[in-house]
Amino acid sequence: MKFVFFNDTGRLVKIHPATFHGCITKKEPIKHLEEREFILPEGTYAWTKMWDYEEFGLSIIVTPMTEEK
Repeated sequence: MKFVFFNDTGRLVKIHPATFHGCITKKEPIKHLEEREFILPEGTYAWTKMWDYEEFGLSIIVTPMTEEK
């Protein structure tokens, strides 16, 4: 599964370290107007959250989730 994030925030977006426990992506922050691809395990979908730490800037986390049955 592939999830693509497009940074249209006008700011640099850092990737939360927990993202790397389930997704494969580059570790560098995502620049304005840059796309970043996140590879997730098969059978999952991306759960995402972005927040703004006043002192550190924007951060995003991408976590693979499975459908509850």
